[in-house]
Amino acid sequence: MTKFRQLLGEAIRGEEKNFTTGSINRALLILSIPMILEMLMESLFAVVDVFFVSRIGTDAIATVGLTETVVTIVYALAIGISMGATAMVSRRIGEKKPEAAAVAAVQAIVLSAWVSLVISLIGIFYAADILRLMGGDEALVASGASYTRIILGTNIVITFLFLLNGIFRGAGDAFLAMRVLWLANICNIILDPLLIMGIGPFPELGLKGAAIATSIGRGIGVSYQLYLLLSGASIIRLARKHFILTWKIIKRLAKVSLNGAWQFMISSLSWMVMMRITADFGSEAVAGYTIAIRLIIFTILPSWGLANAAATLVGQNLGAGAPERAEKSVWRAGYYNTLFLLGVSVLFFAFAPQLLRLFTEEAAVLEAGVLSLRIICVGYVFFSYGMVISQSFNGAGDTFTPMLVNIICFWFLQIPLALLMAKTFGMGLAGVCWAIVLSETALAVIFIVLFRRGRWKTVAI
Repeated sequence: MTKFRQLLGEAIRGEEKNFTTGSINRALLILSIPMILEMLMESLFAVVDVFFVSRIGTDAIATVGLTETVVTIVYALAIGISMGATAMVSRRIGEKKPEAAAVAAVQAIVLSAWVSLVISLIGIFYAADILRLMGGDEALVASGASYTRIILGTNIVITFLFLLNGIFRGAGDAFLAMRVLWLANICNIILDPLLIMGIGPFPELGLKGAAIATSIGRGIGVSYQLYLLLSGASIIRLARKHFILTWKIIKRLAKVSLNGAWQFMISSLSWMVMMRITADFGSEAVAGYTIAIRLIIFTILPSWGLANAAATLVGQNLGAGAPERAEKSVWRAGYYNTLFLLGVSVLFFAFAPQLLRLFTEEAAVLEAGVLSLRIICVGYVFFSYGMVISQSFNGAGDTFTPMLVNIICFWFLQIPLALLMAKTFGMGLAGVCWAIVLSETALAVIFIVLFRRGRWKTVAI
């Protein structure tokens, strides 16, 4: 226990940054603890928002759910670019080339800024149309368009938050990424009730206040990230000489990032369709499903922390010429992730009603939420290896393989299954949830088979 506390302290303080030698268990622990805490803070954004928004009403919860479904496209693009940055930075760090890593980081920042500008313009001018497209009625559109407009209009803070933390993780500075999310989330938790409910001198802005609070909280986090990169607090230090466009690197980064973005875009568009199918069963079904998904994200994102640790180890060890160590790290991370999600699934299944009552007392919403949570958590054990191995392909710079697997499992399996079970077989919301479980299980099996072939070890980036 004393040794574990010592390692925990080292992980949080970020004392060790070389992960190409020594114990793999130690490397996973040192990297994954701050990454898990980072992802936990990211998931709290969603849970805190829905907690306070639920006090406004069912339509407000549904608006957040529909908007968040669209915002997953932003997440997909941000994660895709950060994925390319993580792979490139970790490879350069493994090769002992920090200057080249800094140049790659700047190109990723430029690429992200361009993408964010386009999304902002779409969100500002077409917020109401987006909600209508997602199945929201006119009352929901009237009350929720401003929320959607603010969230999408300020998407650059979402994009940069993911990207810059991806750069930190690739460099082995996972503890800095953790600190950023803690700061951003604390600001969001403080501002949410103040701006939603109008506490003290603050105006009562309702749903609009939730969007403003989230954007400000993330904006503060991004400001801190930029300070860390410019001040030299990170392994990657951005200096004036790095701020030049290097088209060769941008082209290479764009190729890796585009496949990564499409990889998550595919899954995000699938989630949008699943939400659209769910909307046909009423606002109560959407609200219950939204709360359940937020709770699931709360545990899935910490698991992504462990998966991101595996991706960093893959990138750095491939850069250091140690592919066997990279492979062993992935299997070890998958095993630990399985143990974690198995425990979570048991808790969710047993205490689903109690957890849902923290957010709502409406019987129909509660019933839909409990149903969604219990079904989806059945597949948790199968999700574990799928997410770790997927990220490991990305860490190696092979973003094409996960993209192809996502197309098969989400577009050709999940969506058809959801339509078939929910509507043709008349299973309703339960059919949507079972489609998620079956498709994610298939995804994990395919990834395990492809990973064993070992072609990812020879990817150049």
